[in-house]
Amino acid sequence: MKASVLLIGLFMIFQGCKKTDRSVPGCINDQIRKFKSYSPCNDAKVDEYLFQNELVFVFEEGTCVRDGSADVYNDSCELLGSLGGFTGNLKINDVNFSENAVFQKTVWRK
Repeated sequence: MKASVLLIGLFMIFQGCKKTDRSVPGCINDQIRKFKSYSPCNDAKVDEYLFQNELVFVFEEGTCVRDGSADVYNDSCELLGSLGGFTGNLKINDVNFSENAVFQKTVWRK
């Protein structure tokens, strides 16, 4: 009996340590793992939005990168475009992102 309680407890502890969000597609979680390894800023994050009737994920480098851009991926991990950057781009698929995207949640924050 004690052994099974211990095993259940250990299982719950290790499940709690998992850093991925199960409501996020696996390929996006893979992208987040890569992003974590090279994002230089302490305020880097990944936000989820509803845009053009689909969930998209915005990978923001953070404020320590001058003229940094934010890559926008759909839930199939296809790069739709980049926001900001040197050119100050505001559009994805020729549509102003900030005027048409609805914030859902922050998926990951450094």
